[in-house]
Amino acid sequence: MSVHKEFKRITTHALQAMKNRGERISMLTAYDYSMAKILDAGGVDVLLVGDSASNVMAGHETTLPITLDQMIYHAASVVRAVERALVVVDLPFGHYQGSSHKALDSTIRIMKEAGAHAVKMEGGAEIRESVERVLSAGVPVMGHLGLTPQSIYKFGTYTVRAKKEVEAEKLIEDALLLQEIGCFAIVLEKIPATLGKRVSETLKIPTIGIGGGQHTDGQVLVTHDMLGITKDFHPRFLRRYAELFDVIKEAVEQYSEDVKNRNFPNDKEQY
Repeated sequence: MSVHKEFKRITTHALQAMKNRGERISMLTAYDYSMAKILDAGGVDVLLVGDSASNVMAGHETTLPITLDQMIYHAASVVRAVERALVVVDLPFGHYQGSSHKALDSTIRIMKEAGAHAVKMEGGAEIRESVERVLSAGVPVMGHLGLTPQSIYKFGTYTVRAKKEVEAEKLIEDALLLQEIGCFAIVLEKIPATLGKRVSETLKIPTIGIGGGQHTDGQVLVTHDMLGITKDFHPRFLRRYAELFDVIKEAVEQYSEDVKNRNFPNDKEQY
């Protein structure tokens, strides 16, 4: 299957050009070298080193426990694998809320130690100072509105956000603010499709949906969910493109059986 590869390297300008001509943007999460190598070869435009590593890679219930050092470790692993994709790294919880100085210090560490291309922050007007300070240092910022997993204890649930008009208007205001101060794109998570369309048509910058409907300028999924490596997550917005949990489990069972039955290694597999 051929993948569109007009851009030798994806940059924030390339993403804007894609929106301008109506080409959809593909984005997936990546946390390690081996998987990032595959995703980049597969033609994905943006790799998000998400704080979802807290759930997927470390088994935590929320994204809150992951540390800046851990995010830098994951990000550096991904950057080493990538030849084409833009690598965006989540600023972890506690590293930008309430302190723009901490936001910049944390971002500088991510850019210097991991070699990332951009950072992502959750929230609107309440994080304005942090976004502006990071942008003032010349680092591209991706916004994130709608369901913001780092605020799970405030919302109390992972349900769809902005169903009511008041919250929808606030989301649009925040999106316009993030665009105005210089964000290059915004993730819209778990909001009504009609609102996703409205925001995408209102903004000049690209929108990336995860449960934001079919009218956003791009889509993102957690790679382990999309590939069926995780089994216990079934949101409506998720399409599984493979069932790798079963494939890998069968391979492991066969390997274990071959070892126990002395079928592995055979004569050709030894020195």
